[in-house]
Amino acid sequence: LRMHERVLSASPNWYCSRCSDVNRRGVLGFGAKSTVYLVKVTAASAAVLGELSGHTERVSGFAFCQHDGQESVCATSSDDRSVKIWDIEQKAVLAEHTAHQSTITSIHWSPVEKGLVVSGDEKGIVVCFWHGRNDTHSFFPEPRTIFCLACSPHNENHVAVGYKDGMIALIDISKKGEVIHRLRGHDEEIHALAWCPEPKEEDLYSRPEENTADASNGLAEVGGGYLASGSRDQTLRIWSTARGKGVMTLKLPFLKRRGAGVDPGVKERLWLTVHWPKGRPSQLVSSCFGGELVIWDLTKSGKQKWTLLGSSADGQNHSRIVFNMSSVCVGDRELLISTSMDREIKCWDLASLDCCWTLPTLGGFVYSLSFSPVGTGFLALGVGDNMIRVWNTLSIHNLYDTKTYWQNIKSKVTALAWHPAKEGSLAFGTDDGKVGIYEAYSNKPPQSSSTYHRRTVYSLDWGPPIPPLSFGGSGDKPTYSLYSCGGEGVIYQHDPWKLSAEASNIDKLIRDTNNIKHNLSPHTDFSWKPDGKVLAIGNEDGSIEVLGAPGLKLLCTIQQHHKIINTLRWHHQHSDQPELHCLLASGSSNAVVYIHDLRSAIENPSESPILVTEAFRSLSGHTNKITSLAWSPHHDARLVTVSYDGTAQVWDVLKEEPVCNYRGHSGRLLCVQWSPVDPDLVWTGGDDFTVQEWAVSKQEHARPPKSKRRVELEKKKAPQKKTKKKKKAAGKGGLKTEENESPMGEEEKGGSGADEAQSEDEGEDEERESTTPLSDVFCESDNCNWFVLLFLELSLKKRKPRSMLPLSTSMDHRPKEELQQDCLTLAAVRHAHENYGSSQQQYTSCLGLFTDREALCRMFREEGKNHLEAGHYDSVMYLRLWNGDLVGALHVATEKGELTDHLLSLAPMAGYQVWARTVEAYVKQLCLQEQFLKAASHLVSIHKIYEAISLLKAHQFYREAIALAKARLQPDDPALKDLYVSWAAVLEKDGHYTTAAKCYLAADCNFDAAKVIAKKGDVMSLKTAANLANLAGESNLSHSLSLRCAKELMLSQDWLAAQDILRIQDTLLGHRLVFCVSELLTQRLSVTGVVSWSSASSHAWSKPTEEDFLSAIQRVWQSEFGLATADLDQIKAFHQQLRAIENPSATASMPIKQLLSHVALDVALSVVSQLLGDWASAVEEFLRAVTRGFEVGHFSLMAEMCQLLLPQGETLSFMCSLALSHSLTRSLSRSLIFVQMLSHTSSSTAAEAIVKSEGFWKVLLSEPHASLQATKRVIQDIQSRVSSLVQQHSRPQEPQPSLGTQPQTHSTDLDDELNSSEGPGDPHNKQRY
Repeated sequence: LRMHERVLSASPNWYCSRCSDVNRRGVLGFGAKSTVYLVKVTAASAAVLGELSGHTERVSGFAFCQHDGQESVCATSSDDRSVKIWDIEQKAVLAEHTAHQSTITSIHWSPVEKGLVVSGDEKGIVVCFWHGRNDTHSFFPEPRTIFCLACSPHNENHVAVGYKDGMIALIDISKKGEVIHRLRGHDEEIHALAWCPEPKEEDLYSRPEENTADASNGLAEVGGGYLASGSRDQTLRIWSTARGKGVMTLKLPFLKRRGAGVDPGVKERLWLTVHWPKGRPSQLVSSCFGGELVIWDLTKSGKQKWTLLGSSADGQNHSRIVFNMSSVCVGDRELLISTSMDREIKCWDLASLDCCWTLPTLGGFVYSLSFSPVGTGFLALGVGDNMIRVWNTLSIHNLYDTKTYWQNIKSKVTALAWHPAKEGSLAFGTDDGKVGIYEAYSNKPPQSSSTYHRRTVYSLDWGPPIPPLSFGGSGDKPTYSLYSCGGEGVIYQHDPWKLSAEASNIDKLIRDTNNIKHNLSPHTDFSWKPDGKVLAIGNEDGSIEVLGAPGLKLLCTIQQHHKIINTLRWHHQHSDQPELHCLLASGSSNAVVYIHDLRSAIENPSESPILVTEAFRSLSGHTNKITSLAWSPHHDARLVTVSYDGTAQVWDVLKEEPVCNYRGHSGRLLCVQWSPVDPDLVWTGGDDFTVQEWAVSKQEHARPPKSKRRVELEKKKAPQKKTKKKKKAAGKGGLKTEENESPMGEEEKGGSGADEAQSEDEGEDEERESTTPLSDVFCESDNCNWFVLLFLELSLKKRKPRSMLPLSTSMDHRPKEELQQDCLTLAAVRHAHENYGSSQQQYTSCLGLFTDREALCRMFREEGKNHLEAGHYDSVMYLRLWNGDLVGALHVATEKGELTDHLLSLAPMAGYQVWARTVEAYVKQLCLQEQFLKAASHLVSIHKIYEAISLLKAHQFYREAIALAKARLQPDDPALKDLYVSWAAVLEKDGHYTTAAKCYLAADCNFDAAKVIAKKGDVMSLKTAANLANLAGESNLSHSLSLRCAKELMLSQDWLAAQDILRIQDTLLGHRLVFCVSELLTQRLSVTGVVSWSSASSHAWSKPTEEDFLSAIQRVWQSEFGLATADLDQIKAFHQQLRAIENPSATASMPIKQLLSHVALDVALSVVSQLLGDWASAVEEFLRAVTRGFEVGHFSLMAEMCQLLLPQGETLSFMCSLALSHSLTRSLSRSLIFVQMLSHTSSSTAAEAIVKSEGFWKVLLSEPHASLQATKRVIQDIQSRVSSLVQQHSRPQEPQPSLGTQPQTHSTDLDDELNSSEGPGDPHNKQRY
């Protein structure tokens, strides 16, 4: 038996591949929230038949059995991981299974096997359920998320499965889910699959580039069948399941009606569903971008293979994306049913492609219903999906003729009110506090009030203007004002002619008129009497105030309810019984409806307000809070009320009897309206997302069900369900709804979305609502907001803070008799002081809060003692602080190490000395806690700067210590320099040389700064240190550092940089001359190959030329370094600088670069000595430069030096004189003297020729000659040691010829032979050899 007449149901669930289906009898089923609604479909209209309730979470799939005789059987899947088989006639479950362990994403009833239901989940598991024998088989064909599946209508074992990654698998369930074909081509998730109704794969028309099969593109007479798929990649594909290949690709058109079209890269708004109608193997229906439906002719040639449905008239198409489609033949017409995100279900005629009818659905709580007093039969619905719907309930051709308003509405619509006289003017209020007015018969956006409520708008009503809006002439003010009540407890009066003006708070007028000084109780509802003379206001404390217009003088106050007033309504004024005109019905959260007769208070007002405490009638029967009520406009004293108990109750008020009870809703009821034209019809809306029209006379129940709450409590207490409830609470954080919460607060406290799983990509769904526990309200969706759960969890875990007065609190938990005796004792103490003395001490703990200060102080002492024993020192401190004992509180905190910034801030109230001691104690406490910076800051507060600096320094906070010292001490304070030096030593030890140098500079230790920078030893550091020392006046240090840097640069052959660094000091000019010679020498030797490296940089004047080497040196010195050959004083100075340069002897291990620097110094000294005329020194340095290569065994260097220094040779006499004057060049002079001896027996010309000959120098400088000279030196050393030993043994004997002269006599040194008196022909010497 159907209890309702018409129903606007909840919206079909979004983002499901198959959540609606239609059977052969024309019954449409679709999943909405956790319910399945059944709708009878004809070509003319639709009618809701009923619903299937049994799932605990969102329904994710629905499919009918399409076999003969099984039309009333259907299958559903849900996010509760169950699959159920239903009989829609009995509305009962026939079978079910819970084989899935993950969320089920798709379901289909096999068109071939009538007992087979196939489902898939997000983990990739496919479950086959034969419900007749209650048998299940699970397969795992691919480890991918399943988005959709479809059973083949041609082969009972074939199932096509579409995955999230765009792949399609054709599996055989008879072979344990073996994959027959993997169809690849889509790039993104598969939204829908549809099989061609014909098994033959007929020829289809496609462009050559789309045809991936053979040229014929067909498999006539071959089984398998075509498969169509729609994907988020904006394409449809037709597949040959026999070949496992795609045969056609269709791209969605960008229709002109969408303006500029849709960006192909934006795919969030697309859901591409496909449907292959029966009997139409060449036609395919698909959705498009913005809610359009197109039918494709697969055999048609050309680019446009599609035809748009609903193109004959505007407004036929969906306005949002379409999710599901199904078709059915009703009579001789083939109908297509579509569901969309726009919350409309449309029926299409596939022959004409026009829309037959539209069934609106609702996506949120129905908060408000309001019939227009002018436009008869127009019912406005305020819904939680952020939309207003106006339903023409009297329409004959379309029983569900509705219009939707959504512009400028960003929140749930919680209140509605039609203008009493102006047609089409509808006021609305929203959850975000907005108040506006829609003109329902125009397309203009609504006007919005500039004044917002801070919380949800609970109620709206039109009434007469009151001050200040009532001032002025009749033409200057509106006939009606708009009044709104919000959750913050304020009622505003809005000017409908000027909503941009600020609304007025009527509380000001109420206080002024009635001379009220105290704050008024927050208002929760109000109602104007239809004649506009009296305003009733319901308050949060349960009181009702009745005020007379226009001054709002308080006529009476009703103190009947004890909880928040949820609804108020005056009886209509067209009754034949005038005594009924002043009946006021009120409902609150205590489930009882009270009727008050206020005729005497209104018609005969007294000077002072009347207090009403007795009701005219009391209507009891509901088992939960009353949310709304309405008087019948067709009867006298007939009232309908709705409640959280889920029922609507019609009452005969005068008889205090129930008339009927409506139980058609599956959730709490929030609003009610009596039909203005039919006395038997009532409209109700609730949190089950439905609006239902029902007839009073057709209801079988007379009163609400009894003890519903008690039954629920008993179920909760049942042992077998207690554990389950605990688990649920643990997972979702269950909380009970507060008894006194407002009727508009459920959804506000209700959590995440009307169906978050429906619209997770859109973000436009409304708040999720449910029925009783707040946890269910929060977590009805599987995608419950995590932060809501976290908030609930934290709320449950939040511990109550420790009481400051635990003894006093414990005294309040004594037996009732003792507590009542305390009241008597307190009264006696307050009014009979003489009898209190003896019992004063006895009642200190329990009555200290209520007697005098002395008793309170004693109570504080007892509480403090208790806290000390328990170790709650902070509580002790606060008690002493409250008692005014600041010193005592500080003392306790100091002793226990519990000082805080707050206590320290209070210390100055006790005097400077107390404050200073407290700061010092706090500093010690902070040091123990290693909060040294904070401790130092507190020392500064009592002007102990040096102590603060020492504290920071002792704990290595040098930077902070220096900052503090610089800010608070004199610049010449020794402590500052000590800080710098100490920090520099630490930094230097840690290798932070640059920062250490800064510290030394700040401390005026310039020498140390330069030294520490130079420690690193690299060129950059040495250069910086040299410049720093020069700037600081440390000339000697700058001299040495510059020279070190230059030498490093010379080794890296960076001659330009070396000369630049040497320019810093004038005393380094001599070194510059040496570096000049070294650069010239290196460049000359690089040409001959002796120097193999390249220079990093060099001067232009160092390039090799044909000029003589020595002449080139003098020229460069004069031009680049300002050397004047005529200025002997300058040359002498240069000579002294060069002589001061260290010039050690060469060793065999000396690097070639260092050897060349020594050679350059010898050459420089020789040139300067020559300029001074000191030929002896010049020759000596000249010969040293030539022989350095010989000393280290680098004979090629020596040969090249001879070529550089003796390019054309010299006269024999000059060379001999040179040889005789230098003892270090014995080998060279020996050769020259040998040439001189030859000159006695031959002409001097021949000797000179020998010397100048190339062979002479080659023999002289050859390796064998060098080896011979080395051997002779070894023999000479041995002879010297033997002579010394012989002398030591011959001293005691007579003098004999000493053998000590033998080494000299037989010396092979030609210089010694020339000076010996014996001559070289001594026979003894010959004998020794």
